[in-house]
Amino acid sequence: MKFFVYLLVSFLIVLSGCSSKEVYTPKQVAGDWDKESSIEDNIVDRAYSAAKLDNNKVLSKEGVLPVKIAEEKRVLGVSDGWVMSVSIDGNLSMVSQQDPTHKKEFVLNNTVASAAVKDNTLAVLFANNEMALYDLQSKKLLFKEQGGDATTTDMRIEEPYFIDDLVIFPTLDGKIVVVNKEIKARLRSAIISTGENFNNVIYMSMIDNKIIVATRYKILSLSRQERRSKYDVRAMCDDGKTLFVATLGGRIISLTPDLQVIHKLKLPFAHILGMIADGKKLYLLEKEGYMIVVDKDTFDYKVYESDFSDDGFAFVGDKVFYVDDTKISIK
Repeated sequence: MKFFVYLLVSFLIVLSGCSSKEVYTPKQVAGDWDKESSIEDNIVDRAYSAAKLDNNKVLSKEGVLPVKIAEEKRVLGVSDGWVMSVSIDGNLSMVSQQDPTHKKEFVLNNTVASAAVKDNTLAVLFANNEMALYDLQSKKLLFKEQGGDATTTDMRIEEPYFIDDLVIFPTLDGKIVVVNKEIKARLRSAIISTGENFNNVIYMSMIDNKIIVATRYKILSLSRQERRSKYDVRAMCDDGKTLFVATLGGRIISLTPDLQVIHKLKLPFAHILGMIADGKKLYLLEKEGYMIVVDKDTFDYKVYESDFSDDGFAFVGDKVFYVDDTKISIK
């Protein structure tokens, strides 16, 4: 139950931070963003790779899936062809995307923060910052390790990340833990940032053979060396070569995988709900109802008015943003 209280606290703090009278006001608007439509129901719950609609269907990054999850369960995500959901007491359900009659249940008896699947391995991060690996067929526990204390968490909680034989756990206390799933042992850990509150990992990716991870306070580039940069992270994305960061103060920055600054611009008081990098453009959805389109090479930009009902959060799909029941495409 504490985990859901932490999420509520995080939600309220974010909303209180968004209630400032100072809002983003563009100097010039290029026109209306007319690539909008409605989906069948409102979003009521979000994870990194999926969202839950109020008809209990699941919205993946590719669109609405023909899969429903139980009303009392929250969505965990979509991973390796499985739709995952979990109850407050740790009953984790898995439903195959291709065959919704194919299901698996794990009675974990512990509140789950995030999870991911690869082949025959289920990786789970619990709300008490414990990490575990399970065999998908036998449901046998393969690995378990307790992380450090995490008092309160940002509601954006990353999922475990699989790379070949490795599982990278994004912890709730500002670290990553690298586990070899074949030998069932921890190989390495790295600190991203320190702090008691809201220090969980909110972004993780692989660019140029470097693991890029971030909390809301810092970004880490990890390979043989560790590089860190301090940013008040609001949103992040990448295009496989370049990293893009939107900060709390309305800065937009492009970085190399080594965290060297390429370009930056300032959008005073902008609150970026989500970012998509596609082709030569970077698309930013701004809280006051704007689509900001940035040229990735020059960082010149245009602002368009968008028509959506804002609740302070967006689910970012494949070339599309979702806010409540509104679908905002970039193409």
